[in-house]
Amino acid sequence: MRILTPKDAGRIQLLDKRGSRARVAIRADRAAPEYRQWFSFVARGVGGDACEFTIANAGRCTYGDAWEDYRVCASYDGEDWFRVPTEFDGEALRFFHEPQRDAVMYAYFAPYPRVRRQALLAQAVASGRARASRVGESVQGQAMHLLTFGKGERKLWIVGQQHPGESMAGWYMEGVALRLLDAEDEVANDLRERATIHLVLSMNPDGHVLGNHRTNAAGLDLNRAWFDCSEADAPEVFGVRKAMYDRGCDFFLDVHGDEHVPYVFLAGAEGNPHYNDRIEALEEYFENAMLDASSDYQTEEGYPKDAPGKGDLRCAGNYVGEAFDCLSMTLEMPFKDNANAPDEERGWSPDRCRGLAASTLEALHATVEALRD
Repeated sequence: MRILTPKDAGRIQLLDKRGSRARVAIRADRAAPEYRQWFSFVARGVGGDACEFTIANAGRCTYGDAWEDYRVCASYDGEDWFRVPTEFDGEALRFFHEPQRDAVMYAYFAPYPRVRRQALLAQAVASGRARASRVGESVQGQAMHLLTFGKGERKLWIVGQQHPGESMAGWYMEGVALRLLDAEDEVANDLRERATIHLVLSMNPDGHVLGNHRTNAAGLDLNRAWFDCSEADAPEVFGVRKAMYDRGCDFFLDVHGDEHVPYVFLAGAEGNPHYNDRIEALEEYFENAMLDASSDYQTEEGYPKDAPGKGDLRCAGNYVGEAFDCLSMTLEMPFKDNANAPDEERGWSPDRCRGLAASTLEALHATVEALRD
């Protein structure tokens, strides 16, 4: 057995191995030792072996208790992902698999490769139904691209992967882009007529490549940088935020994954200083539209609501809602299975992320005219 870490989003430390057993440890984010959760690695020379892997420091990770009821993701080709038997004893996470091929990838969730995002961007521009612009660059100099559809009056923004280890957001953003590219889709066509839709496919390209779970290359949590962002430490937020002020915003959706909660849910901006009845009504309208559009979405489980005036304006959802007096929400998807509609083989998966994205556009289509009086 050989343990390899891919150059794109790979992250693991090999402690020891013997035969078809290996002990590994999860490494901390680069430049942010307080964050430790993401892993992705390849095991080679394992075809037909009954393998056992132990993540020795799982219980000491940032969200150590989140491993309860979690199952590791596995894939032979990076496209089709499935879950393998997993157990957690409070300290170590063990998972078991008898691979049918020589090489298999294991990950906290299916990584969204940079080359796939670049190909999607090129496909969108080549279609003639989208245009790309550069709105800055990351700490390590990667371009921050804005992918824009339509020329309508309403200005809609959807951003993904502020936290790079929440790779379900990458698959979700692909689902949004692909539906908007479909020339035969009536909902997509009408949205492009009535709105201008701005997508940031990855808010944190450096963190993704480095295999960080929560931070950028400077060790900063970008979803705590919106109120007072620095161009030096958080150029990703700085550039996107400036583009929002330049172009306007009537709707904002920040796409994430949650380590603990096994449900799909939305969080609003009820804690903002200027939260009002209009925004509350829009939140309710959009949530009801999501319930109609997606069997994966639910409203019973999620985050506790912020008390009035106690919203964290460092967070994108709160900041944008306050700055633009608009409907601004955070979408969360599970790392585990969706307890609202479980899938024993795959759990929450890339396909379901893309499906949820398509359903979100249904809900947004139903809501778009109500966004402004």
